[in-house]
Amino acid sequence: MDSVRRFLFEDLDIRGAMVSLGNAWHEMSAGRDDPPAVQALLGELTAVTTLIAGNLKTPGRLGCQLRGHGLVSLLLVDCDEQLQLRGTARHADAVHLSRGAPADAVPAAGHFIPPAPTFAELLGDGQLTLMLQTGRGDPYQSVVPLVGDSLKAVFEHYLVQSEQQPAWLFLTADDQFAGGLFLQKLPDADTKDPDGWNRLMHLAATLKPAELRESPAKLLMILFPEENIRLFDPRPVRYHCPRDEEKVLAMLKSMGRAEIEAALAEQGELAIEDEICRHSYRYGREIVPRLFD
Repeated sequence: MDSVRRFLFEDLDIRGAMVSLGNAWHEMSAGRDDPPAVQALLGELTAVTTLIAGNLKTPGRLGCQLRGHGLVSLLLVDCDEQLQLRGTARHADAVHLSRGAPADAVPAAGHFIPPAPTFAELLGDGQLTLMLQTGRGDPYQSVVPLVGDSLKAVFEHYLVQSEQQPAWLFLTADDQFAGGLFLQKLPDADTKDPDGWNRLMHLAATLKPAELRESPAKLLMILFPEENIRLFDPRPVRYHCPRDEEKVLAMLKSMGRAEIEAALAEQGELAIEDEICRHSYRYGREIVPRLFD
């Protein structure tokens, strides 16, 4: 089941959460034709956004956005308080994402396999923006530079800075699965066990990507066999990106009648593409009286 599951090391005052995304991630990425490096990065962002949304003290809609000046200009994932996901990536074409092979590249079947772009090449000197809308007033927004050589490192740095407590992440994604594991040291951890956090970090470092496909109960037993862990009920996650014609019509109406009529005279129709949900909306001249009369 696609889910987020929180847990607590009761003797250590250390909390954690695990996210496993199969169908939800597959539905979100299907038909996008993103190069593997971009798909993996979007999958990791989907996993960590879901982890954070599933651990919010005040539930709300969380948006995580990475903008960069590299091969990827935008990564965006949105997760509401029911843990319904949507997201997108904007990037250079596949030709630019496949760099030329160096002299020492390893040939395969008569061809050279170019190395995958690095995190720095994908995003460049970008920034991370987190937006939280709880339904009360204006949304909270935090904008920070990308510090680190991976998405894991970027979010670890952000979490440590925002929570003022050590945090650890493990993220993985491919075309079929996206997942993550999160650990955070709480204020009384050193009082309960001065070596507890270091011990867990040593054990967590043995985690392999394939093991995140295990059930949370089994994985925690494998990683931390001697710890007393309270496992909370899972929260289901799903992909949710329906058509929203009402929003599109409101946007068109805000443009004004003169601009709509001018666009129709020039193009013959109005074509709107929903980049996130990949829905298309097309309208002819009948839209003018529908909007304005």
